[in-house]
Amino acid sequence: MIAQSKRVATAALRMAMSESREEENQLKERYAQEGIRTAAADYGGEYINAIKKIVERAVVSARREGVIQEIHGDEGAVAGAAREALAQIMPKALGLNIGGKIAIARRDEHLSVAIFVGVGLLHLDEVAIGLGHRVAPKMR
Repeated sequence: MIAQSKRVATAALRMAMSESREEENQLKERYAQEGIRTAAADYGGEYINAIKKIVERAVVSARREGVIQEIHGDEGAVAGAAREALAQIMPKALGLNIGGKIAIARRDEHLSVAIFVGVGLLHLDEVAIGLGHRVAPKMR
């Protein structure tokens, strides 16, 4: 099953790195044909202050796009994977402004959350990426 986890993680990463709504929608359609449900949300702000909002946006967009059901297990899986992804970018982002996209991908019980950020420091921009994976209850 490692191949399925890898495929779902790749879908989340590509969604997070999409540069436009059009590209995001094309990817969403392509992954839907493979049985992978996806969702994405933009965000920005100071890293520490943005953490709660980013996790909330991930859960809300995943529900809205039908990636997860409105049940505790699914919402917790998205929130946990989102926090894992955010923790991975913390060394570069702490105390700075970030902006980018968080994306969720799911197939069966495999759920991945990817975050792609630009980290701003004066005119010296940095980029960072984080990825979290969880097992979520199968969709009903």
